[in-house]
Amino acid sequence: MKRNLFLSVFVALASLLSSCTGSGRLVSFPFDSGGRSLNSPASDINPQIASRYIVLISDRRSSQDVYLFDTVDRRLIDLPGLNSLDAIASHPAVSADGRYIVFAASRQGRSGIYLYDRETRQLRNLAENVQAEVRNPTISADGSTIAFESSENGQWDIVVIDRSGQPLNFPAPP
Repeated sequence: MKRNLFLSVFVALASLLSSCTGSGRLVSFPFDSGGRSLNSPASDINPQIASRYIVLISDRRSSQDVYLFDTVDRRLIDLPGLNSLDAIASHPAVSADGRYIVFAASRQGRSGIYLYDRETRQLRNLAENVQAEVRNPTISADGSTIAFESSENGQWDIVVIDRSGQPLNFPAPP
């Protein structure tokens, strides 16, 4: 029964969330030793692409921060209020319009799933009330749905919520 529910949720997620298919292509942007371009001497981790945006984690300032690059304007986008010295960020994802960024982060030894709204410049922990480890978030193309893994039940389950943090319910399979 639980396996069937998992498969139903997986199929629903596949239809809700965007994915990238096709063969790879080298994205060649000018190198900037100051770290203001997509290419830098820093370690750039977990790049994800949605439409014209590439979101990634980088250690350019000696901490794991979230960066957003606009491939059309060919520049990094300022993200005021997003990165902090007390968080280790990982696994970012971005909505197709670049407004919403979701990522996992560890703060004071506790994991969270954070949603950043570029328009309001607000950062929220969507997993604040989850008493377990959380990881690997993703966001739908329109930014309305977030999915991530949680170990709350003693195993890795997929949690699907809306942008406000409310759980989405999927009907049980027949």
